[in-house]
Amino acid sequence: MVEWTDAERKAITTLWGQIDVAEIGPQALIRLLVVYPWTQRHFGSFGNLSTYAAIVGNTKVAQHGKTVMAGLETAVKNMDNIKNAYAKLSVMHSEKLHVDPDNFRTLAECISVVVAAKFGPSVFTPGFQEAWQKFLAVVVSALGRQYH
Repeated sequence: MVEWTDAERKAITTLWGQIDVAEIGPQALIRLLVVYPWTQRHFGSFGNLSTYAAIVGNTKVAQHGKTVMAGLETAVKNMDNIKNAYAKLSVMHSEKLHVDPDNFRTLAECISVVVAAKFGPSVFTPGFQEAWQKFLAVVVSALGRQYH
């Protein structure tokens, strides 16, 4: 179990309260698919992902980005038991979708970059960044749990 300080909890919940899932989610998934094109293999049912314009204009990419960020809300609401909250999702990604667990870390990095770019240093302070990175590391670990 992860121990959260009061400052970390406050940073995560404060930042989460300012995040627009419909904006950050699609931007993060677009960044993942463009910067790490090998990840596209997990999204074969999304149609054309052959160019930047195709990825940006793909409604399935946008919707899945929102889904990913909605999944993070589950972690925010279950900070004391993220592994249990993500147990079924871990099984699905491992056994049904066969997603390489390292992709969770890569997507988490993309989410952090998009959040930092959106809010800038006045909101995404070093303390907030440290708490956010810890939070995403716990989420990544929980998603990869089934693989261990």
